[in-house]
Amino acid sequence: MSKDIRMVPLGEVLTKAEEWITLEPEKWYREVTVRLWGKGVVQRREVSGAEIAARRRLVVRSQQFILSRIDARNGALGLVPDSLDGAVVSNDFPVFTPNHSRILPAFLDWLSKTRRFVDLCKAASEGTTNRVRLVEDRFLATQIPLPPLPEQRQIVARIDELASKIDEGRNLRWRAAKEAVALVKATARRLLAGVDVGITELRSWIDQNGDAIQTGPFGAQLGAGDFVESGVPVLTIGNVQYGGLRLDGLKCVSEEKARQLERYRIKAGDLLFARMGTVGRCCIVPLQAEGWLINYHIIRVALDKSRVEPRYIHWTIRASAEVEEYLGEKIRGATRQGVNSAIVGALQCRVPSIPEQRRIVAHLDDLEAKVDALKGLQAAAAAELDAMLPSILDKAFNGEM
Repeated sequence: MSKDIRMVPLGEVLTKAEEWITLEPEKWYREVTVRLWGKGVVQRREVSGAEIAARRRLVVRSQQFILSRIDARNGALGLVPDSLDGAVVSNDFPVFTPNHSRILPAFLDWLSKTRRFVDLCKAASEGTTNRVRLVEDRFLATQIPLPPLPEQRQIVARIDELASKIDEGRNLRWRAAKEAVALVKATARRLLAGVDVGITELRSWIDQNGDAIQTGPFGAQLGAGDFVESGVPVLTIGNVQYGGLRLDGLKCVSEEKARQLERYRIKAGDLLFARMGTVGRCCIVPLQAEGWLINYHIIRVALDKSRVEPRYIHWTIRASAEVEEYLGEKIRGATRQGVNSAIVGALQCRVPSIPEQRRIVAHLDDLEAKVDALKGLQAAAAAELDAMLPSILDKAFNGEM
């Protein structure tokens, strides 16, 4: 952007839109919302006029500029996309029509995503804590750099080009991660299919001492009022992930309550199985979770570790075509999607000798560790990509491109 660009108030290039309509109870309307930090203008919901409390709504048109009175200071602003032409918003979302003879909508859209523009919106907002709102007159008096239209087109074209390359990089990273995960499953499926032994049921490999296959306590045994800030952790279905236990958001019960639920404690090497939601998601209990509790949505399987490697059963459930087909049939035939301990006990397994189990587990664990390392590198690359666009925008609107 050339150095001699003059500053103009937004009020010179934006006109407040006032296309109000009276809602009809039987008619359906698309409602618009604006995501924070320049993430775009999207449809909130489609709803009948009878379900909207107010009688009147403001109609938005393609390429109009919209913002949130409350969250403009947090980057909730942008252009209305073509797909939302004719949608409606409340008075909390002021809408402005750009003067196309003075400013390109795309130029304004990219400019609004800069840190400087968001700071201007903060300066145009006022109010007490949690009630800060944008003041329109102050916003329209805000001055922005405005080059001639030809230069605006050049800037937009250059940003579009670089943004496209960033999106391409993100897509490549996403595809690589997806392919790496698919490779792990395909490799596991191939190795498991090559096991030359007959099919047995999972219950053939459990520890016969105590409750070997067990569903967590019913709601009557463990309710919301039993949870405390610290104590014995209780695992929920969300903690059970293929990669292991997710330890964030743990809930706890008191030691006294845990003693009442003693039979639901887990041991290192137990298999935990998600009985609802993503049925079949499972993991092995690590040593640090010894003595923790499970809730009703988890099935615990205590395996006989003298005959079977827990990680081998874990990989079998994750990747075996026979297990996938078996669970699919059971879920389709159920009145409510989910499984019980009897279904889990009958899971189809091909279990070779302990040395062969360990060989397969070692190979798959090593492959997954390499994929996890790749994911870590990709996450770092994604963070770098995410930081590139704000930097590009700052340079573009500071005359450095």
